[in-house]
Amino acid sequence: MTADAPLADGAVSSLGDRFGAPAAAPATSAITLYARGASAGFDRKVADALALLRDAGRRFSPITQASSLGVEDMVVTDLLQKSGIDASIFVLDTRKLHAETVALIGRLEAHYGRTVDVYTPDLAVAAAFVAENGEDAMYRSLGLRKACCDFRKMVPLERALAGKQAWITGLRREQSNARAEVHDIELQRIDGHDGASATRAKVNPLAGWTWGDVWHYVDLHGVPYSPLHDRFFPSIGCEPCTRAVTLGEDFRSGRWWWEQESAKECGLHVSQDAGADGDGAALEAPGFESLPGAVSSLADRPASHAAPVRPITVSTVPESSE
Repeated sequence: MTADAPLADGAVSSLGDRFGAPAAAPATSAITLYARGASAGFDRKVADALALLRDAGRRFSPITQASSLGVEDMVVTDLLQKSGIDASIFVLDTRKLHAETVALIGRLEAHYGRTVDVYTPDLAVAAAFVAENGEDAMYRSLGLRKACCDFRKMVPLERALAGKQAWITGLRREQSNARAEVHDIELQRIDGHDGASATRAKVNPLAGWTWGDVWHYVDLHGVPYSPLHDRFFPSIGCEPCTRAVTLGEDFRSGRWWWEQESAKECGLHVSQDAGADGDGAALEAPGFESLPGAVSSLADRPASHAAPVRPITVSTVPESSE
């Protein structure tokens, strides 16, 4: 089996019985289940999201959307299209994505008439990792799981963001405790190994949206989305690390379900540094430092949503063919 081949049926790392993951529920419509739950301020949230995107488009160039192809990011893409700003869209194809996720790239391009940039990991690095640690390495320790996330997500992300002044995400404060402090605009200080530093903005137009808001928007505007959402996958990552959730579980309980709650991030949006023993105890994300005057020009943005600065060290990654 190669590093990027689908997991064989019955393999121990195939989501199933090893950790008691619940089986996917019979197919149904996520729109039917969730679209009627929009908040009272839904129309204002849509207007504010469009204003935020247009404001970011004026202030930052080049700017790009990081899309996981989950429903929030599909809504952001639709808003991006409506905003009219000049922004690219990229996807990190880890080579471990569900077939439904990969297929959605083509559906997105056809629906919106635009090209999606796809960034992949170094296949030689992936093959070496699997040869040394096995296909189910992510289940054996937190350190191995994070190493897998690093070369499949973090390194390609650095290439995708190289030269960009800002990136747009589908983060929502409701998604998890680790994301409860997400701001509309965050300014990240990027410290390179060469001693140079730069500032990159992170724009989160759905920060204050609810799950019901997201699905109400999908229903109103015919936004394409993954059929996995109809099978109770609210948060979709790599196939070996994602399962369906059951009634009453939170949004991200199906991600890395065998780990402690504090460890459930890959590092794209929240620090995932862990102790050297890799026993599942993750360090808390670094605190944000307020940067006065850096907020969006939306006059009525709450003061508590002021843009922060987070120190991030970025290594230089050589370009490779996609």
